[in-house]
Amino acid sequence: MPSQILPMPNRPSDPSPPILVKAKDDDDDAANDPSASLLRSFRDLSFKPPLPRASSFTASSRKLNAPSSFHQKRRRRAASQDSFPSLPHDTASSRTSSFGRDVASETFLLTRLGFKMLSYLGVGYKWITRFLALGCYAVLLFPGFIQVGYYYFFSKQIRRSIVYGDKPRNRLDLYLPKNSNGPKPVVAFITGGAWIIGYKAWGSLLGQQLSERDIIVACIDYRNFPQGTISDMIADSSQGISFVCNNIAEYGGDPNRIYLMGQSAGAHIAACAIVEQAIKEAGEGESTSWSLSQIKAYFGLSGGYNLFNLVDHFNSRGLYRSIFLSIMEGEESLRRFSPELMVQDPNIGNAISLLPPIVLFHGTGDYSIPSDASKTFAETLKRVGATAESIMYDGKTHTDVFLQDPMRGGKDDMFEDLVGYIHSGDADARERDAKAPPRRRLVPECMLKLAHSVSPF
Repeated sequence: MPSQILPMPNRPSDPSPPILVKAKDDDDDAANDPSASLLRSFRDLSFKPPLPRASSFTASSRKLNAPSSFHQKRRRRAASQDSFPSLPHDTASSRTSSFGRDVASETFLLTRLGFKMLSYLGVGYKWITRFLALGCYAVLLFPGFIQVGYYYFFSKQIRRSIVYGDKPRNRLDLYLPKNSNGPKPVVAFITGGAWIIGYKAWGSLLGQQLSERDIIVACIDYRNFPQGTISDMIADSSQGISFVCNNIAEYGGDPNRIYLMGQSAGAHIAACAIVEQAIKEAGEGESTSWSLSQIKAYFGLSGGYNLFNLVDHFNSRGLYRSIFLSIMEGEESLRRFSPELMVQDPNIGNAISLLPPIVLFHGTGDYSIPSDASKTFAETLKRVGATAESIMYDGKTHTDVFLQDPMRGGKDDMFEDLVGYIHSGDADARERDAKAPPRRRLVPECMLKLAHSVSPF
């Protein structure tokens, strides 16, 4: 496959400093550091993501000068018509054309970033075996992926690529229940992807199944490495949460029943976002566009919350130390981006009381991020005065609780626990949940068991 799928116009080199952080200054070490090589290659290519930058809905967008405003209008026309629920001239042809542009541009972005990253991770024995395992895993779950993909691309209950900010990939997908009677509870979901391949569509199966239980789901996209580092991911996610809190009523959501959820790397990013938000709200004179008082609870699924405990573990599994430290902006920043350590800081004691109730789900058979990560974080939160608990699922792996079990159909313990928390104060909803038909199976059991055994995650 050629390295460039689409022709790229010549651009002057960007004089601004690169977004990545070099962990060492020594020239010899930098030459052997894959993250430093990645930085040089990215800078030399003067990479500009092809995703059109649509303008934010915030008031700041109205302050742009005239030429910039003209270009912003052109970008809006390129954005999905589904982003604007009040537009009166939304035709099938315009939705199809806009949808095609969104898919093409975002697919190109993800493909380019993915191949660029893989080119620096190397092709050693470990990565070859993982790649083969991933291929087998994807083939085994392919019947389910086809059905989920069809729903994502063609369902009328999804509002795709709603713009929430002015940065690349500042978009979210909304999954709406068919029943539009009354305001619905809302889950703002941050997807996983090892901080490298996260994408809003990864939450489509969860969005579909929760919307069938009368719950709105907002899957928030964000910049990934090497397009951004952890600070960018947290900033994007926080802005997406702000959009949900301030605009979800227009889509039938209840602004007083918003829940935040993250999976894997997304669980870490979301936890960082709420801790950072609590510190801002506890400080004096901090201006914020949303409040933790709007978040009823935070659900973390298979997340890691103490980066010092994960550096060597990830390195042994192929996410090499140099790459991981570049994502996290250097070793000196690991504490800042470790929610488990930040909540123990005596200087932010007032912020702890602002945190919403926290529930952490994890499978005990998870070898991508060990389940102890959720246990110790929940224990730490309770020790410092926050409301928290961890729920373990015996023998479940990193992907069992998020992919295989939902594709199995029938009863899913994690899903039922999640819905139970969301509907805990709604007797009518609990009664409807008890009468809900079993979920449809998407993949034969024999293929699910094989996928469990070969999963590289």
